[in-house]
Amino acid sequence: MNKISVTVITKNEENNISDCLKSVAWADEIIIVDSESTDRTVELAKQFTDKIFIRKWEGYVPQKRYALSLAANEWVLSLDADERITPELKEEIINLSPGDYSGFKIRRKNFLLKKEITSCGWEKDYQLRLFKKDNADLNDRLVHEKFIVDGKVGTLTNPMLHFTFSSFEEYLSKINSYTSLKAQELFKKKKRVGGWTIFSHTISAFFAFFIIRRGFKDGVYGLIISMLHAVSTMMNYVKLWELQNKNKSETSA
Repeated sequence: MNKISVTVITKNEENNISDCLKSVAWADEIIIVDSESTDRTVELAKQFTDKIFIRKWEGYVPQKRYALSLAANEWVLSLDADERITPELKEEIINLSPGDYSGFKIRRKNFLLKKEITSCGWEKDYQLRLFKKDNADLNDRLVHEKFIVDGKVGTLTNPMLHFTFSSFEEYLSKINSYTSLKAQELFKKKKRVGGWTIFSHTISAFFAFFIIRRGFKDGVYGLIISMLHAVSTMMNYVKLWELQNKNKSETSA
């Protein structure tokens, strides 16, 4: 494999950043784009790289595009702070012969409070994270953004690890942010919502995860994930309803 640049965007990730960067210490370059963290994120990151750039938060896509633009090498591995590259995946990447491929998807092993989840669709989580810099970009979503590649895409054999959150307090903070962004996306698409939509989407979200995607296989963990997915869905549509009513009030004023 040619030289690799690793990019990570951060904001208050002191609980994750050391383990994340330790797992990619073998990379030829590590680039951190930090969104004005107020904890020890930057201090800890300096133990692994001097390429740390402070940039005001403008959204997931702008931050990741900026990080990508800073990469000096042809191939880039993009990680989130709560992800880890295993020794097996490291060896696969180092010894990879890309051929005519422009990018590679990597399966994520997703963990909830240190337990691997094998249901709810979490077991089929493939992310495009290794790619040629000049062939890559991101879609324009406000949340759950994804890289896209111009060219042939393959899939690596070994997975990476993804530790979703370490406490429910942390998750609820994330879900509040994510659902606000999702509601804005839906509002821009002129999606309409009423009481039945909120109710039906919330109920169907739970059953989709717990029954159809077999969340019951993971016991109480699958139950919790299914319930949190339902809560997240409810908040998406409640916040959309809020935006619609606010817009209606401003229009009629």
